[in-house]
Amino acid sequence: MEHNISKHISGRFNEELENVRNHVLSMGGLVEQQLNLALEAIAENDADKARKVSETDYRVNAMEVQIDEECTRIIAKRQPAASDLRLVVAIAKTIADLERIGDEAERIGKVALDSFTKDQQDLLVNLENMGRQVSKMLHDVLDSFARMDARRAFEVHKEDVKIDREYEALTRQIMTYMMEDPRSIPKIMDLIWSVRSLERIGDRCQNIAEYVIYFVNGKDIRHTSQEDIEKSL
Repeated sequence: MEHNISKHISGRFNEELENVRNHVLSMGGLVEQQLNLALEAIAENDADKARKVSETDYRVNAMEVQIDEECTRIIAKRQPAASDLRLVVAIAKTIADLERIGDEAERIGKVALDSFTKDQQDLLVNLENMGRQVSKMLHDVLDSFARMDARRAFEVHKEDVKIDREYEALTRQIMTYMMEDPRSIPKIMDLIWSVRSLERIGDRCQNIAEYVIYFVNGKDIRHTSQEDIEKSL
């Protein structure tokens, strides 16, 4: 269900809440660029792009601080209740997860600073494939946040199961490679951490989907089965 925010928020400070929500979307767009740039850096073995990912991180951190201050100011000034308060809480939690996604993207980008042998390229290709799935998940959850669409958020929420499967399969593949070539372990460990970072980004996207559902339906669905979540929509 797509939610009409203008009907959901009291008119007095609708504009303030819309502004802060738009700032969240700008931050989300920057984090999405950061992740895509990190994946491009790996695919193209481009150290310059990897460094740009790190350089962007300070902007993401600054946006989190700014938006957090806006949320604090709204709570102090307006003392929002009910759905208004739910939106402010959802925003505050979302920016915390977005900031952490930016941190994970920075870690992923650092892989591009390493050089890999030809027989290690298959591992990189699989990492990129998983990365593209996670990137789509991030894009879709930001879209659900923009629309405050609980149904779309739920579809993103379900995607995390696939990401977890990819994580397990790729981790096994990398561990097998290291056992066959122990000399590769120091370098390949960077790949392990990157795969772990992608899995964590999937978890963060799932969190944001939960915040959207929380705002729209007023229900905290953490630790709730997929079947029960769907019944509540």
